[in-house]
Amino acid sequence: MSTSTDEQAIQWLDAQLHLLDRQVLDVYGVPVAVVDDLELSEVSVGEIPVNTPAPIISALLTGPVLGTRIFGGRPPQSRTHRIPWMAVVDVGVVIRLAIDGDATDLTWTERWVRERIIGRIPGGRHAAGKGDGEHPEKTGRGGS
Repeated sequence: MSTSTDEQAIQWLDAQLHLLDRQVLDVYGVPVAVVDDLELSEVSVGEIPVNTPAPIISALLTGPVLGTRIFGGRPPQSRTHRIPWMAVVDVGVVIRLAIDGDATDLTWTERWVRERIIGRIPGGRHAAGKGDGEHPEKTGRGGS
């Protein structure tokens, strides 16, 4: 690979092997989603001509796909959440993002359950030994 400033380093990914069904972690290492599908840009409809450049990933898609995996079909577009590819920092065993999961709409169900159900249980607003309602990853006080 060349080190000139004119060329960008390109990482080739096999979407099925490296991206689909991978867990997505936010900037604090908190799981926020699993990759269900990809959104590609610059994809021509119909027959693809020879020497056409490879499509570029524009977003990771996640959403309620259990029913569609069992019965077939596709989930409604209104239920699909998009994670912009620009937010991806690292692709490995998990996919790491540069954004906070609470700032997205991905974890709304978990937040709703935490606020409406768990938060109403006596002692449910804090984990044992942690501050009230704080994530140990976000405060820097948890872990090893």
